[in-house]
Formats: sequence, structure tokens, C-alpha cells
Amino acid sequence: MSNHRILVSGAALIAAMALSSCVTTTTGGFNVQPSEEQALQDYVQLAIAYYDVGDLATSRRHINNALDIDRRNSDVYAVLAMVFQREGDFDLAEENYRRAISLDRDNSRARNNYAALLYGQERFAEAFEQLERVTRDTDYEGRAIAFENLGRASMQLERFDDAQAAFERALQLNTNLYVSSLELALVRYQNEDWLGARRSFQQYMTTTSFYNLPHTPRALLAGIQIESRFHNAEVVDNFALILETLYQDSPEYQAYQRLSNAN
Repeated sequence: MSNHRILVSGAALIAAMALSSCVTTTTGGFNVQPSEEQALQDYVQLAIAYYDVGDLATSRRHINNALDIDRRNSDVYAVLAMVFQREGDFDLAEENYRRAISLDRDNSRARNNYAALLYGQERFAEAFEQLERVTRDTDYEGRAIAFENLGRASMQLERFDDAQAAFERALQLNTNLYVSSLELALVRYQNEDWLGARRSFQQYMTTTSFYNLPHTPRALLAGIQIESRFHNAEVVDNFALILETLYQDSPEYQAYQRLSNAN
């Protein structure tokens, strides 16, 4: 099997990874008195805090308190959707994400989290649509991650040009996004841009080394294939040893064996 085919088949494995999502913050309500608006924001923040520590019952109680004040606040439904999603009630989660977006079409946090739900359900085209809208929001603080998520959805749809553009934009906004660096390396490798692939992979290596992050099987296989092009035996042998020692049951190890046998 060729190197190109191995990388294309490896791209499908990204479906096992959840998209990065952001917790929502308040954007205000509709026709609410100042004191009530502050109480509403406090309840939403409390709901988020309890959600973050896994106390979903208390989180839901604060959501209900917020709904008693304003039943047309987008962020309240976005947090409720997150609770339903964690509880495994995915239909209710989707219903509430859609309600949040219908109340505030500019709620990029809700859209990003909704995209994560869609991606987890392998509804990649729908996730792509939501993320494309999020990335157009230049005020959204999670825009870099949204571009990275857009790139990953593009990979699933085999829209490799869109994926490359999305990963490049993500890295323009945040050079420390090591997933974007790795995925950009893989896209460039598939396009036979060997030097570009190596530059992106070296950026991935720099970031993961700085943060002392372990390599995934996907990254190890990518390193083996990319560095093999440049006869870098030290990296190739080191990565092959890690892959064989720690990840013998992984699809990437099987791909590595096929690559070794072909050579």
C-alpha cells in the first residue's frame, strides 16, 4: 500500500476524537430589568460552574431559575443543551442548541458546541456548516479552535483544500495549536508537498515538546512517513519503537507494518 493511501485511510480515524468545544457565557436577555438581568447572568454562571464539576442536578436547578426570569435568553438554552448532551440525551441537546441559535443567531459559542455534538454523531456536513458560520465571527474568542474544528470536519468530508486553509488560519491565530500543525502536515503530505509537510510537522514537534505532550499513534505514523522522505533514521526508528511498544493494537501500527513490508 502506498504512503498516500495509508494517510488517507488514517484520516478517518479522526472521527474518534471529539471536537473542541467552549463553555458558553452570557450575552444578556430580552426586556429584563437591570436587577433581574444580573440575577440571570449569575444563575447562568452558577449553572456553568456546577456543570464544570459534574454536578448536573445543581446546574439544572440554576438553569431553571434563569428560565423563570427570562425564557428567551439564548445562553440559558445553550447551557441546558450542554447538560442534556453530557447526560446522553442527544435529541434534547440538539433541540436546545437549535433553540439557543434561533434566539440569537450570533451566539457563536452555542454554534461551536452544537457543531461538536454534530461531529460526534458523524454529521460532518452539518458540523462544517455551523463551524463555517462561527469562524466568520471575528469577535469570538474561540475562533482559532473553531478553525481547527472546521479543518477536522473538512478532513472527514475529504475537502482537503478547505482543510488546509482552515488549519492554516487556525495557526495564524494561535501558533500553539499542535493538532492543527499535525493535521496540516498530513494534508500537505497527501498533496506531495514534502517540505511543507515537514515544516508543519516540525512545528507540531516544537509545540508538543514545549508542553511535554505524548505523541498519539496518528502523530507517530505521520512522523515515520514524513521523516522517511528525508532519510531521518533517528526519528523514524524512535517513533517506530514507540508505536510498536505502546500501540500494537492501533490501526496506525498495522499501517506501519504494511509500509515496512512494502519497503
